Amino acid sequence: METGGMKGRREEWTREEVHAYLKERLGVQAVHAEYGMTELLSQAYSLGKGLFRRPAWMKVLVRDENDPFQLYDRKAAGVINVVDLANIYSCAFIATDDIGRLHADGAFEVLGRLDNSALRGCSLMVS
Repeated sequence: METGGMKGRREEWTREEVHAYLKERLGVQAVHAEYGMTELLSQAYSLGKGLFRRPAWMKVLVRDENDPFQLYDRKAAGVINVVDLANIYSCAFIATDDIGRLHADGAFEVLGRLDNSALRGCSLMVS
């Protein structure tokens, strides 16, 4: 299970490079992935090929990098925003620095991060 460990203190790898490395070293056909963050109660999961599926109460939006009110539907890459309705007493609205794309079947993919964005996450690569 990969959780976004392509950032950190050495050369950054793409998701494809990390998955290829893990598949070769572990002798497995696919690497699953999780997309989530501390501020959210829900996560999205990929069973391979970088396409994430989210639960029904989690909405993923893709917006223009320079205009937060310009939302994209499919094919166009933009910045990921997440709405998580999992908590009955609050609702998390997260504007990430992740770049992604929506797909017609409800899946989404994460393509990377905005340039010069802060490194976040608990799986920072160590040299």
